[in-house]
Amino acid sequence: MRIKHLYKILLLLYVIVTSVSCSSSGEGEDPTLTVSVTEVSFEPDGGTSDVSLTTNGTWTVSNPATSWLQINNTSGGSGTATITLTSGMNGSQLTRTATITVTSSNGQARRITVTQTGNLYPSYNLSPKTPDATGMSSNAVELAAKMHMGINFGNTMVSPIEGEWNSKITLSYVQFLKQLGFNAVRLPVGWVWGHLSDPDKMKIDPVWLERVKEVVGWCVDNDMYVILNAHADLGWLEDNVNAAEKDLVNAKQKALWEQIATTMRDFDERLIFAGTNEPKVENAEQMAILNGYHETFIKAVRATGGRNSYRVLVVQGPITNGELTYNLMNTLPHDPVPNRMMVEIHNYTPATFTIVLDGDVSWGNMIYYWGAGNHSTIEPERNATYGEEDVILDEFQKMKQKFVDKGIPVVLGEYGTWRRTPDLDKPVPLDMEMHNKSVDYWSTYVTKQAKAHGLLPFWWEIGFMLDRANNVVKDQAMLDAIIAGYNQ
Repeated sequence: MRIKHLYKILLLLYVIVTSVSCSSSGEGEDPTLTVSVTEVSFEPDGGTSDVSLTTNGTWTVSNPATSWLQINNTSGGSGTATITLTSGMNGSQLTRTATITVTSSNGQARRITVTQTGNLYPSYNLSPKTPDATGMSSNAVELAAKMHMGINFGNTMVSPIEGEWNSKITLSYVQFLKQLGFNAVRLPVGWVWGHLSDPDKMKIDPVWLERVKEVVGWCVDNDMYVILNAHADLGWLEDNVNAAEKDLVNAKQKALWEQIATTMRDFDERLIFAGTNEPKVENAEQMAILNGYHETFIKAVRATGGRNSYRVLVVQGPITNGELTYNLMNTLPHDPVPNRMMVEIHNYTPATFTIVLDGDVSWGNMIYYWGAGNHSTIEPERNATYGEEDVILDEFQKMKQKFVDKGIPVVLGEYGTWRRTPDLDKPVPLDMEMHNKSVDYWSTYVTKQAKAHGLLPFWWEIGFMLDRANNVVKDQAMLDAIIAGYNQ
């Protein structure tokens, strides 16, 4: 009896042990191992990134790059776990890459590629400050409501030598604009072409930084709002929104904006930064890269601290084209500070009317007459056949729907047209009266519709309407047309 009883006990123990063994090994279950990401990227300054994993076996992580990459936890049991990857500063100019492997006892394995870009240029964020909200109380929507009439200091501080393309900005000119009714200016600036004291280190000439700061100061002292940008600069960013140039462009973007933001940090909310000008983007892949450039700009500015911790920033849509921006800008770049972002587009529709051409071109014939009631019977072949009120209206409605109605102001950073007069040494309309009506109507209509749809229009002024050297109005009819658009 005792032997039979002992046999039952041993049999029971065998069943229990077998059950536990099967349960712990996942017998009867499909082997699983998932990781939350397969690629992790770090900037040159380093940082941390969390990766979650789930498996029904025990797991381990291999790390072939222990010299620069640390992993807080390299093994564990079945279930869900989180591992933290930490990268130190990359002091070299080269991008470094490592592949870590997560392996489960159930036979599954997953690879995670970790990349850290090289530190191509020295850090210029040498004196970061603690966040300072003094004078920075307005969010993007509130700040937009304070800007009424906008104008560009066009073709002035973008040339390699200031004043080479237009008269230099003076304090008296800033005061003149204020007297005309403008309370907001867009200041396009070149930082690379002719303005680097050490190109190998992307170091901006400190004299140039102080000159730009002087002009910004004149505007702020006269209670004017300033959008300060990084302009075309021979296309170092605009022409290189692609995977091949991504690391280099991001490195330049970071270096430049650390210097600009540090120099301009103490201005209050009346100074706004804009990351670039007209980036050439035509598809979703390029749009993702452009958002990366925008995020580099945002991080560089925010990292300098002080008032820059709260400054409103402007990011540009693809080619600053309204239609492309509507179709491709479906995700905004990340900004750790909420409600401090604006989007920028430009409008010169139709270009064959707004731009003074030397003659007909492959992409269109010159247009002299635009808008309802303004077509010419004398020269009908120069009447607009596309790009009239319906196109302008459609674009602005889309900007309102996609951004403005969601609390994201839209800056119409550039718009403008020019009057064809004999002194331009270009082809002249035969029906000058109707041409002048068209130019004035376009100026009023676009300004009016921009304001009506919540956009902030900044007229592209390069000397056709205003005489900057003498602070006088050269084209009163055009100025009146713009003002009428604001007031209607």
